[in-house]
Amino acid sequence: MYKLYYYPLNASMAPHFILEELQTDFELILVDRKSDAHKKADYLALNPAGRIPTLVDGQQVVFESAAICMYLGEAHPAQALLPQVGTPQRAAFLQWMMYLTNTLQAELMVYFYPQRHCNDSSHISGIVAAQEERIANILALLDTQLKNQTFLTGEHLSVCDFYLFMLAVWADELKRPPLSFEYLGSYLRRLAKRESIIKVCKKENLSLVDYQ
Repeated sequence: MYKLYYYPLNASMAPHFILEELQTDFELILVDRKSDAHKKADYLALNPAGRIPTLVDGQQVVFESAAICMYLGEAHPAQALLPQVGTPQRAAFLQWMMYLTNTLQAELMVYFYPQRHCNDSSHISGIVAAQEERIANILALLDTQLKNQTFLTGEHLSVCDFYLFMLAVWADELKRPPLSFEYLGSYLRRLAKRESIIKVCKKENLSLVDYQ
C-alpha cells in the first residue's frame, strides 16, 4: 500500500488526486507544517529536502511532487495517465509537465514568498506586482493551448491535468485567477467534476463552489 505524506492544499495535492484517480489503496499521513514536522529528524530521514510530499511504496521512497506524479503514472500503465513513450503525446506531456513545475510553480513560489527574494522589505510589493503580471502571461499561454483541445496534452487525461489543477487552486486569489480565462476556466470546471478531484477536495477541505 502506498503511503503519502501530505499537508492539505500543499504540493501533495496533485499526487493525492492521482492516487484517487487510480482507485488504488493508499494511506494518508499528515505532516503538520504548523509545527514544522517536515523539518524534524524522522521526516528528514525519508525526505532529506524537508519538503512535502513524500511517497513511500514498499522500500521505494520518492519525493518532489512532479516526480511522485510521474512515478504513479508509470506504476499503473493500464490507466494511461502517462502517454506512451515515442508518441507525440509523450513529447507534449514532458514539455507541459516541465513547464508546469519549472515555470508556473516556480513563479507562484516567488509570488507567495517574495521575502525570500529580496534583502529589503520595501521591494516586496514590487515583486508581488511583477509576479502577478508574469503569472497572468503564463496562464494566458495555457489558455491558448486549451482553446482547441480537451486536456493539456490533447484529448486524453494525463498526470499534467491533475498537476495544473493543483497549481490553479493555489492561484485562485490572483487579480486574474485561472478561472477568469475562457478556455482554461472551462477546462478547470470540467476537471472539478471528476470524482477523484471531488474526493480529494472534500478530504482537504477545499470548496469547489467556484468551479461549478
